[in-house]
Amino acid sequence: MRFGRVAVCTVFGLNGFVYGTWAPRVPALADQVGARVGALGLALLGASVGMIIAASFTGRLCAALGARIVVAASAVAACVVVPVLAMVSSPQLLGVVLCGLGMSVGALDVSMNIAAVTMVRRLERPIMSIFHAAFSFGGLFGSLGAAGAAASGLSPLRHFLIVAVAGTAVTLLVARAVPNEPAAPREKRQEASRGPAPMRRPVLWLLAAIALCSAIAEGASADWSALFFVSERGMGEGPAAVAYAAFSVAMGVARLFGERVERRWGADRLLVAASASAGAGLLLAVLVPHPAAGYVGFTLAGAGLAYSFPVALNMAGAVGRRADGGGGEREIGFVTTIAYSGFLSGPPLIGGLAHISNLGLALGVAGVIAALIGPAALGASAARRAERRRAAMAEVEPVR
Repeated sequence: MRFGRVAVCTVFGLNGFVYGTWAPRVPALADQVGARVGALGLALLGASVGMIIAASFTGRLCAALGARIVVAASAVAACVVVPVLAMVSSPQLLGVVLCGLGMSVGALDVSMNIAAVTMVRRLERPIMSIFHAAFSFGGLFGSLGAAGAAASGLSPLRHFLIVAVAGTAVTLLVARAVPNEPAAPREKRQEASRGPAPMRRPVLWLLAAIALCSAIAEGASADWSALFFVSERGMGEGPAAVAYAAFSVAMGVARLFGERVERRWGADRLLVAASASAGAGLLLAVLVPHPAAGYVGFTLAGAGLAYSFPVALNMAGAVGRRADGGGGEREIGFVTTIAYSGFLSGPPLIGGLAHISNLGLALGVAGVIAALIGPAALGASAARRAERRRAAMAEVEPVR
């Protein structure tokens, strides 16, 4: 059990580290391919498109092969693709490679969450947020490494090769300890496949709405917080960058305490409180014209959004659980696919609103979207209870 938990944490950290490695070096990649802002934006969409494509089928792939194999293959693929980013010579090729990277990372994201749900079931502890804390801190360390590499003049190719070798070695080291769901008899698998498709279950749409709102609000904070402080608060780039750092650290630290908080409050009340914190934080940042309020606001937003995505995925796995203890792969893949569409549509949505009004109003809309997580959580809880009642009634045969 212990080795499995460490392995899953390591995989989550590696996924975050890979993202934190290449994303901060986008300016160097843009210079490498000669891309202007518009062309670069289209190229970066390739990563989101790839993630959505992979998420749409990875759940079924994990059900057929097991999460362990998919985790190992997708992690190695992501490590191998990263150095290729530093070899392309045009924005079009950059977009293609980013799509491939997005597919690798998307498959890794779904499969590692399926493995994490398996650990939650085996340990019978609500530790999903702790795994996602590893992702947050992995991204933080990856970005610090990228900053150090850029400051020392290390080329993206050498930097990415070092990360690729180290990441592959770590993956091979922990892959065997990544847990798999228990294999079900063939008739059980066939029976599960004949069950209602995820798209026909309201509870999964509501859980997907939680993940979607969280993705939009998180993406808005990541992409626009620094620019908001520069353009709306008149601050320099250095102090403005502190806002997202506060958001990221708050998210990582809050996830470390996720098990304790969820045990005390329960998943539903936790999501409602987290939604209120995230929405109030973003609205505080944009409504109170003082830098200190902005820092506090983004810190509250990071702490609130810390729980939405991991708790929603854990609940999706519970919705798809079979009587033999397995299942949930299709449901996690479905919720993740919808969430990725938020990462794809969120930045242009906020940018478009900022273009026709201002960035403060756009981030305020993101705050309202974050506040919708709470009602969606209550709706998902009600839908789940309704499903259980229908299932119980279906098992009762009429007496004749």
